[in-house]
Parts: sequence; C-alpha cells; structure tokens
Amino acid sequence: MARTMKVSELRETYPRQEGAAVQKGCRKLDRFMRAFIERSPFLCLGTANAAGRAHVSPRGDPPGFVQILDDETLPIPDRPGNNHLDSIENIIANPNVGLIFFVPGSEETLRVNGRARVVDDPSLLAATELHGKAPKVGIEVSIREVFLHCPKALKRSRLWDPSQHADRASLPYLGHLILEQTREFAAPREIGAGESLEKAKSCCSPRRQGVEPG
Repeated sequence: MARTMKVSELRETYPRQEGAAVQKGCRKLDRFMRAFIERSPFLCLGTANAAGRAHVSPRGDPPGFVQILDDETLPIPDRPGNNHLDSIENIIANPNVGLIFFVPGSEETLRVNGRARVVDDPSLLAATELHGKAPKVGIEVSIREVFLHCPKALKRSRLWDPSQHADRASLPYLGHLILEQTREFAAPREIGAGESLEKAKSCCSPRRQGVEPG
C-alpha cells in the first residue's frame, strides 16, 4: 500500500523554486490579466464545504461574462442548472475559492485564489444579463492571489489541437448517460406514466440538455 508523503520529503524530491516562479502571485489584476478575463468564455470554480469536501464546477458564457468591478473584485453570474447548488452552498459555509480561466487557443491560463460571497444585488446582476434574463444570484470573488499560469499542461495535452479532439459520436450525451445510470431505480412515474425509456431519452437530446453542475 502506498504511503502518504510528508512536506519535508516532497521538498527533498523537488527542487526549490527560483526566479519569477517565486514572485508569480499578485494581489490584484494588471492590464494583461484584465485582458485575459475579458476574452475568457470558460472557467472552473473550486470550492469546499465546511468539512473540507472539495467540489469543482464549470462555468461558461460568451467571452467577458465575468465582470471586472475593480482590480480586486470579480462577480460571476450563476446561471440556471441542475439546482444542486453545491458551489453556492459551499461558499456560504466556506468562502475560500479557486478559479482557473481559459481562453480557447491560448496555452496560458489565469488562476485566481480568494474569498467569495453569494449576492443578490439587482444592479450587479443586471450587468450580467444574458438573452434578456438576469441571474437570480451571483458569486462575488475578492482576489487574494492572481497569476498567469505557464502553458506546459495545455502544451502537453494539446488541448486546442483539432487533430486531438474526440469524435463526439463516440461519447454518450449527458441526458442519455443519466437515464442509463438510473434506469434500475426509475419508477414509471419518474419517467412518465406509460412512457417508454427510449421516449424519455429523446427528451434529453443534446439540444434540450443545457445542464450545468452547480
């Protein structure tokens, strides 16, 4: 059975940080970071509950969906999803969060660590309106640390290389997958009285999903 390493052992295994890597973190946004966020259509939000149980949620909208209130404050709209509310409930219990922003085609990423709160200020939410609808709540992040991350991971993964993209037909769609995973537990009333499983699956076609984890 593999043992758990100690910090002192890790430091003996890896070399010490040097040069720019030591000073990479900033306390607020600079113009390069602002430009990155303004072009980003996608981020991952990391949270944890009061007991430390971690959760990561994808968030996406048109580029610039995360507003920049000032060099230390970022509001993120909370769009309708599956209503689990995992991220939001975690933030209320434990405000420490981590974000990683992506820009398609860019091998760099932008990382933000800070503290968040759940807000329902109408004026703030109105600024993040999409298709005529404002979110019910938003996540306001106060930056404690922010930095651009080196491109090694995205270079190695070739994430943006079209030749490496999977054939979508080879992967199951979310609605089909959920129904398949839960079919043994589903009672007729859960699928629809007198409705076949195949018909229920058609209701979860790619065009009708739009499911985003909380």
